[in-house]
Amino acid sequence: MRFAPIEGLVGLVEEPLAGPGPGGTESERSLGFALAHLARRSLLHEVLLTPKPGLVDRRNCGSHRDMDLSSFLASARAIAPWFSLFFQRGLEGCAVPADRFLAEIRADGMACERAMLHATGGVNTHKGSIFAFGLLCAAAGRLTGQGRALLPDPLCAEVAAICAEVVEELRRPGEAGTAGEHLYRRHGLTGARGEAASGFATVRNHALPAFERLRPHGSRMALHAALLELLAFNADTNVVSRGGLAGLAFLQGEAMRLRRDGGVSAPDYLHRLAALDDEAIRRNLSPGGSADLLAVTWFLAHLPATTPYQAPCH
Repeated sequence: MRFAPIEGLVGLVEEPLAGPGPGGTESERSLGFALAHLARRSLLHEVLLTPKPGLVDRRNCGSHRDMDLSSFLASARAIAPWFSLFFQRGLEGCAVPADRFLAEIRADGMACERAMLHATGGVNTHKGSIFAFGLLCAAAGRLTGQGRALLPDPLCAEVAAICAEVVEELRRPGEAGTAGEHLYRRHGLTGARGEAASGFATVRNHALPAFERLRPHGSRMALHAALLELLAFNADTNVVSRGGLAGLAFLQGEAMRLRRDGGVSAPDYLHRLAALDDEAIRRNLSPGGSADLLAVTWFLAHLPATTPYQAPCH
């Protein structure tokens, strides 16, 4: 089973960023633009990785009837410019206490979602990624303004500090208004909110170490190794919403089996992953939360080397 290298394909589908962008000094604009560009490349690497069980890729549309590869490419193009704006919001709000900062970017997040929906004809392709990368880019702006280097651990710790109260929002009284609230009340799953509040612990503890171990063997193998870890250890609420806890147990169990049998180093790994893709489609399972975290993994693994900003906020 052969697929074209991801790097070449990412270069083919990339276009110059346009749209909302940061103000500030030239160095600030440069860093904000670099992070927005990296976020977009992360989204492209995720969607182009093939095969992925139940997810849109170059092999098929996964368990989806309302979206395909072109939907994700259009969505990534539409939302990427907003990430430099999130960085600027973080830079401007670097003195705001972290647990009060989230309110500063909620409206921008909703506007970014509207840009996504406009680009896809109303289809939700990247809502989870907007949440994750909006937080990461805003947190990067805050660290930059505070004179701190952009490294994965402090960046994720800043996201956790910003999101200290987001899981509490799932516990608010009254009727559950979102899918996440329904799943929390029924199964105790915190989903994307819990992952952000933990500073992307599943990525840091499982996916990113796997990526780094396989990195010398190329991006495809490293990304597949990270994906396998996410499938095995992420309590993906997208899977539960489609297939219940039984669907999650199935997908995690199959991922664990692949890991025990050698993971991405097994000679038949791609064939077995393609077979799992077929079965996930038959069961209507789609690990969209793990797809978002896979893009986050790529992002954290490729953070630009930066020195602390020379004019920290006060």
